[in-house]
This record gives sequence, C-alpha cells and structure tokens, in this order.
Amino acid sequence: MTPFAIAGIQMHVDALHSNVEAMLHRVDILMARFPWTQMALFSELAPYGPLHRYAQPFPNEALERFQEKARQYKLWLIPGSMFQKLQDGRIMNTSVVINPEGEIVSTYDKMFPFRPYEEGISAGTEFCIFDVPEVGRFGLSICYDIWFPETTRQLTSQGVEVLLHPVLTGTTDRDAELAIARATAAQFQCYVFDVNGLGAGGVGKSLVVDPSSLVLHQSAGQEDIFPIEVDLELVRRQRETGMKGLGQVLKSFRDRDADFSVYDRDSGVDAYLKTLGPLVTPVQGSAAGLQSTDPRTALENADQTRVEAFGRAGYRDNLAPFPLAQGTKE
Repeated sequence: MTPFAIAGIQMHVDALHSNVEAMLHRVDILMARFPWTQMALFSELAPYGPLHRYAQPFPNEALERFQEKARQYKLWLIPGSMFQKLQDGRIMNTSVVINPEGEIVSTYDKMFPFRPYEEGISAGTEFCIFDVPEVGRFGLSICYDIWFPETTRQLTSQGVEVLLHPVLTGTTDRDAELAIARATAAQFQCYVFDVNGLGAGGVGKSLVVDPSSLVLHQSAGQEDIFPIEVDLELVRRQRETGMKGLGQVLKSFRDRDADFSVYDRDSGVDAYLKTLGPLVTPVQGSAAGLQSTDPRTALENADQTRVEAFGRAGYRDNLAPFPLAQGTKE
C-alpha cells in the first residue's frame, strides 16, 4: 500500500464576503493538526460563495494565494470551485487542481449546472483526470454532476480510482445526494470524497465512501476537518475480484453485449423525454405534471402531432430519427 491521505474541509461559507482568508487559515490548522495530510479538498464555491455576481477572470489573486499555500506545505490542494468569468462574458463554475509545487495542473468546469435554479451559468464539456505520481489516478466532478452516472463512468473507464466531489447542497435533497455518493462508490468501485459546506455553502453532512460503499466518515452540521488515508490497492483488488469477491462491475460493463442507443441523440429512443415540459423553476401553485398523460399516450400524441404537421411522407423524410411509438399504427 502507498499511503496517501486526503482531507476534506467542511467550513462555513459566507455569501457576501470573501472566504479565501478563512480557507487559508483552515489549511494552516489542518497541517498543524494532521501534518501527514497530502491533499486537501474544500466544498463547491467556497472561496466567494454562491452568488455569481462575484465571478472573476482566471488567473486571479485568490488562486495565486492558494498556489502559494500548496507550495508552503507541499500539498495537493483543490480549493472547491469559484465562478469564472470568461472573456466572452460567459460564467463557468470552475475548479482547479494545484500540485505540491504550487502549479495548476488541471482545471474543470462543472458539466451540469443545477438548472433551472443555477441560471446564467454555462456548462463545461471537458473531463478532469489527473495523476498523483507513484500513487494513482484521480478525477473531479462538481455537485450535480454526480446525479448523472455517465460522468463517473467516463472518469472510471479511464482509470480514475478516487472521485473528488466538492458540493454546495443546502437543500432538502441532501440525503438523496448522500445515497447517490454511496451508490457511485459501489457502482464504479472507487473512493468518493463528497465535501459540502455550511451556511451559504450548504448543510454539511460531508461524506467519504470506500469502493465497497462503506462510509469511512460522515460529518454532521458543524465545521469539520477530516483526513482519511486511502488504499488504492483496495480499489485495484476489488476491480479485479469484485466487491467482497462478488460483482465485477467495471469488467461486466466492458464485456457487455448491449449498446445503449439512448446516447445517440439521433436514435429517437429518447422521444419520451421530448414530451416533458420545459426546464423551468416551478411557480406557486404549479400543477405541472399533475395532468400529464402516461408515457404511452404522450408518445402517441407526439407522433400524431408530427404526422399532422408534416404529413406522413414529410414525417418519414424529415423526422426519421423520431420513429412512431411502439404500437402506433401506420
């Protein structure tokens, strides 16, 4: 086993003032108490809070200070994420990975902003994978990303053994998110470090899970610094022999017979999704979905609408990717 200790830092996040100084102070506390720590991870949007009016261009002074702190302690440092303002005016939710030399070795833009609530934030399209020399392969996703298992599938299919997952969850779905974190660890046979904030940064309950879905640490609702030593030989062993000698899920996926046409945007198998309403925030007294028809009727209605709009010949010529629902008569 190659010892490697990762510390999650769950701290109070202020929405209206910079939290950078407080973050640096907590790194000092971490390294004074647990000098054997080799990597530190903060929560999503920890430096400046959840308001994107504080977005700023990269690089910036805060990043430079985090780089200096990583260099000071020879520490891998992921300072949560912050809103980045691009030259074209777009705003991204961006995380950086800083190595022990103080260099930014990787940058990641959140792929799934929490829409419709996280309005005005653009989505990233590139994955974040980085190697810690002589230790292993790490991947990064941010908060809502984990609700889409395709993101972790992409990372672990390229060998990621530890998923670093900063979150900002201050809502009533935190328990669901914790269940997803545990399921992710088991499904993809990896460690999951799920670090939430407090105050404007979330309701806490940070979580560390091993590849068998065993909870190694669960924070409560107070500030918490929790270094956990990971054993990547355990990951490699379980990927070969299965969780507890049972399911070898990565190899089973590799050796699958099925292809998943839902990932082909032109396949038409996602026609039901197109019958759902727009991605908007509910309003007071909203009855959205309460009067919706069941999937069979919704698909039949959608098919009929297309036929009436284009005619059957036009339907076949122009809408071939969206076939008639199963059971609909020509």
